[in-house]
Amino acid sequence: MEADDVSVREQLFHNRVRETIICVLLFTCLYMVSYLILTHFKKTAEFVTEDIEDATVNKIALWLCTFTLSVAVCAVLLLPISILSNEVLLTFPQSYYMQWLNGSLIHGLWNLVFLFSNLSLVFLMPFAYFFTESEGFAGSRKGVMARVYEAVVLLLLLALLVLGIVWVASALLHDNIARKSLYDLWEYYLPYLYSGISLFGVLLLLLCTPFGLSRMFSVTGKLLVKPRLLEDVEDTLSCTSFEEDSLCRKLKKIEGSSTTSCWVKLNMEAMQKEYRTVQRKRIALEMRGKASPWQRNLGYPLAMLVLLALTVMCVLMVCFNVLELLLDEAAMPRGMEDPHLGMASFSMFGSLGAAVQVVLILYLMVSSVVGFYSSPLFTGLLPRAQDTNLTQIIANCVSLLILSSALPVFSRTLGITRFDLLGDFGRYNWLGNFYIVFLYNMLFAGLTSASLIKTVTWAVQRELIRAFGLHRLPLTVSRSTVPFRLLLASGLSKIQ
Repeated sequence: MEADDVSVREQLFHNRVRETIICVLLFTCLYMVSYLILTHFKKTAEFVTEDIEDATVNKIALWLCTFTLSVAVCAVLLLPISILSNEVLLTFPQSYYMQWLNGSLIHGLWNLVFLFSNLSLVFLMPFAYFFTESEGFAGSRKGVMARVYEAVVLLLLLALLVLGIVWVASALLHDNIARKSLYDLWEYYLPYLYSGISLFGVLLLLLCTPFGLSRMFSVTGKLLVKPRLLEDVEDTLSCTSFEEDSLCRKLKKIEGSSTTSCWVKLNMEAMQKEYRTVQRKRIALEMRGKASPWQRNLGYPLAMLVLLALTVMCVLMVCFNVLELLLDEAAMPRGMEDPHLGMASFSMFGSLGAAVQVVLILYLMVSSVVGFYSSPLFTGLLPRAQDTNLTQIIANCVSLLILSSALPVFSRTLGITRFDLLGDFGRYNWLGNFYIVFLYNMLFAGLTSASLIKTVTWAVQRELIRAFGLHRLPLTVSRSTVPFRLLLASGLSKIQ
């Protein structure tokens, strides 16, 4: 019996070590990728300053942002990894090389992401912001540690303020919980705060995703080469080249002048920035002009059809989930303690359905990010290559983490997947409310359908107007009042 107990303990120890190594390797890879991404966008001047103290502070803040971004990426991959792991175990149930892939590993990964995401939102990102803005208390010795002390004090004050707000909110909504002692902070108040953050993230996804799904068509259209019927690349390239030559002559004229006033310098910097933008646009147009007929005539229509199919599939799955919510209580999102991987597929269509679920989840995440940065409220946060200051990087990391940490709850609430939420993700207070879940599904289906119909109709009209040359009409003529038969007559005259 003692030998059996020792072997069981050894097996548990080896399993825990193996899971730790896998999680560390996964997070290390994500950390390196996140660091490369932030390095591409950061403003180099903030890290190569003559002030060593400022450079050190900025580097530490960048490391914290990299940690937060890697947690956000891992949160995005939670559901795809879990769904694919289940399908792999179903395909190879007795494989020796797949024994490391089990429910304990997936459950531990969910718990780590939940812990690190809340740690980053509540502590690391506020500390990084206070750390970069602090200068040390008055009268104290200057240095990095003085900034650390000031940032920690500000963080503690912020924590007390947030705790007071949470206590007041719990007193207004749940009086029985508010009567608990402050010693029950971990059991009552922190889960209440996490539930509020998750609800905010899910509501933000509800607003950004339908708008992003409609914007995906225009964003993809800018990246691909359109057919000649819809776009005249040579004409656009000619206009861009003329604009570039004009800016080049103006810059040479300013550089040759002897005037060195402040206004002239500012004008020259703005003109140089505009010149670089036009130059990049010309290079991109030249590359698009070299596209093959297959890329021009097949790539763009195929991409538009794929986006349309994915969007329609999302709407149909949400509508089907609404019907299930009305008929079956099992459709409600809930948490589970043991994922039971390898027992049954989470899709009625087997491995193919699981692959479609993974694609749809990633597509919804990309659409939400596109919608977030395209909305008027958050357009200013859009990062620019080698020209994004550290405050903007912190704000972008916080925004992406809020969106990504709410993605598992968002996908399960809409019925995109049947994989129930693991760990603390399934313990949010509002998940068991039928009216919230039902209304959320209805709003998403309605907003997405309205955005899709508007985008498709306006896109068709815009492309027809551009293709038939009617976009050159004077502004006094309303293009929306151009009759459809005039479009056809203009098109027929062009063909003839």
